[in-house]
Amino acid sequence: MAEEKEGLRCPNCGSDKLIYDPVRGELICAVCGYVISERSIDQGPEWRAFTAEERERRSRVGAPLSRVMPESLSTDIDWRSKDAAGREISLGKKIEMIRLRKWHLRARVQSSIERNLSQASMELERLASQLGLPERVKERALEIYRKALETDLVRGRSIESVMAAAVYAACREMRIPRTLDEIAKYTRAGRKEVARCYRLLVRKSAVSVPLPDSVDFAPRIGEILKLNASTIRKAIEILSQAKKAGITAGKDPAGLAAAAIYIASLLSGEVKTQKEVAQAAQVTEVTVRNRYKELAKKLKIKLPLR
Repeated sequence: MAEEKEGLRCPNCGSDKLIYDPVRGELICAVCGYVISERSIDQGPEWRAFTAEERERRSRVGAPLSRVMPESLSTDIDWRSKDAAGREISLGKKIEMIRLRKWHLRARVQSSIERNLSQASMELERLASQLGLPERVKERALEIYRKALETDLVRGRSIESVMAAAVYAACREMRIPRTLDEIAKYTRAGRKEVARCYRLLVRKSAVSVPLPDSVDFAPRIGEILKLNASTIRKAIEILSQAKKAGITAGKDPAGLAAAAIYIASLLSGEVKTQKEVAQAAQVTEVTVRNRYKELAKKLKIKLPLR
């Protein structure tokens, strides 16, 4: 069945009377017969509906597929012998529920690897919720953890520590500004154990982790301090100049970003104290003070008198 397309024009005659033929997948000009496009894919459903109720009944939707969620049934069939209204169910229904419960247990994860991945996925969801991580980081962290599980690196180590290390590696790989201390704060394993597992993942799992960049931390610190975009851009310019001058090597990127934010706030008039900047960057005030003096001296930045 042909239908007219609006908002498009024929490149041959300029007419806007276009007809789409879904059988041939062609968009044709009704005036000159010019075939504008062919073999186009119909993105709509294969069914038709004429009312809202019919459209709702025929539509097929559901939760999107995700590698983060474990491939298992997360529900349990209750052992109570009463229905939702509180009435006692019949004997035949009880036998049927026992049979359903048995097949439900058989369908759930049974191998040790599947059980481990299921627990790791729940731990990943908890960590990602605490840290505010995007979906792509969660998927990459689960991939790293799966590789570690397949290479037998998780054996003898807690799931929490290895998953926290995988999250930190995924953040480093995708340049999401999250420090090791920040991630370890939300785990019971502790920073030392998470750092040990991270070094193991980098060494044995062939995870490509780039060096941390202080520029990645500046927007996040500025957002926490509610600074203007111009102030954040000024801080990024200061960090870029420092990188070209070679004074960022061996320095904590979060501390450098905090110092650049502090300098940019002084130059723009949005003055923030060293304590506020240090708390936003989760570094010490001494680090902010030392780094901002070093940046101002090496880059010859004239700071306003306070």
